[in-house]
Amino acid sequence: QVQLEESGGGLVQPGGSLRLSCAASGSVFGANVMGWYRQAPGQQRELVATITSGGFTNYADSVRGRFTIARDNAKNTVYLQMNSLKPEDTAVYYCNVRRQRVALPGDYWGQGTQVTVSS
Repeated sequence: QVQLEESGGGLVQPGGSLRLSCAASGSVFGANVMGWYRQAPGQQRELVATITSGGFTNYADSVRGRFTIARDNAKNTVYLQMNSLKPEDTAVYYCNVRRQRVALPGDYWGQGTQVTVSS
């Protein structure tokens, strides 16, 4: 029903920047929450940031002030601008779309993209 295509991950030095993109296709509909989660080896998956269709954002305390989430509703695309990256940010980042349509709710995940912060 919904496919998520992620891009933008890679290797970056501490203090550097990366921009992740996630394009959703299929029966997404407008009412949804898009976001990013991450999981490091041996760690539990954690929320990074989310953004509603109305533009309301939520950030993990660990990334607040460094990361910025944005979305393009016309393109059903969510972005994560990551600045001042730290080694602790190293993880697999997963795009998420939660469809809030009452008649057809859904929760979808991307395949994950590796972000490695290392000197």
